[in-house]
Amino acid sequence: MIVSISVVLLLLILAVVFLRNGALKLSHALVCMLLGFCMASSSMAPTIHNGLTATADIVSSLKP
Repeated sequence: MIVSISVVLLLLILAVVFLRNGALKLSHALVCMLLGFCMASSSMAPTIHNGLTATADIVSSLKP
């Protein structure tokens, strides 16, 4: 558990650095993909899923 959270945090930091750099290359995209897979297998996955579902519900309820 502790190791997977450490990997998620490391990949999250790398993804933020790559995105702030302004040039998302193939290697950067692979790091972002690995971050997604690690987060999906972590204990944070249900919280992230619930947050995304709530955000999608709010956006879909907006009327232009």
